Amino acid sequence: MNHAVADGTAFWHFWNTWSEIHEAIDENQVSISRPPVHDFLFPNDRDPEIWFPFTSPNDFGNKHKTPQLLRANKESNTSKISSLQALTALVWRSITRANLLSHRDQVTKCGLSINNRPRLDPPLPPNYFRSLMDVVRASTTVGELLEHNLGWAALLVHQAVANQTDKVVRESMKTWLQSPCLYERGPISLMMTMSPRFEIYGNGFGLLGKPLAARNGCNNTYPGNVVVYPGYEGGGSMDLEVHLPFELMEVLESDKEFMDVAS
Repeated sequence: MNHAVADGTAFWHFWNTWSEIHEAIDENQVSISRPPVHDFLFPNDRDPEIWFPFTSPNDFGNKHKTPQLLRANKESNTSKISSLQALTALVWRSITRANLLSHRDQVTKCGLSINNRPRLDPPLPPNYFRSLMDVVRASTTVGELLEHNLGWAALLVHQAVANQTDKVVRESMKTWLQSPCLYERGPISLMMTMSPRFEIYGNGFGLLGKPLAARNGCNNTYPGNVVVYPGYEGGGSMDLEVHLPFELMEVLESDKEFMDVAS
């Protein structure tokens, strides 16, 4: 599903609802536990139709206390870092370390896709069926990222997420509407997408039972993209789909800090 239509939250809400319909005991009395909200959020003084000057048609805060979470909070002297933020920081450091061509003063960026629904004031309902996905970025130099500990990196990621307030979201929307444009993906060391909060493995459709795995698809991948799914085993675990060039993947698989978590 293209994010111009809806985001991952809406996508998995659709699949959860479709599965719920299929698994209904009485096909004549099907009720949906979480009806989608189709009200269109748009600034009152703006026309929802946006025209682009094309010249060419081609133009979780999970409470599961993982070791890396405990370590990140201890090293950063806080208790606010989530499991996903700690894991993101660990993967960021590991991939940066694996990239042997990185220079100490080279800027490294970590992107994290987030859901803006709960960040608005008042917040939008979780069932809001549109695209409210955004990307926040933490940035530093290779030298600083590797010289400091995991907690320091995790705090950078946490601050990037915490800074995504109602004011920031609305200002960003206002600025974009004043000058609509299509964004191109810039240079970035790591991009964490999807979410461990999505309900993936509860979709049975009344057929063959629990799904075995989730995959992102070859058309949605690029070097440095790490897709995060809820772990098949449950219990707050997370499954990662890591996309890197072969030579970097080989080095990453020899990184003890990374493999201690990935194994």
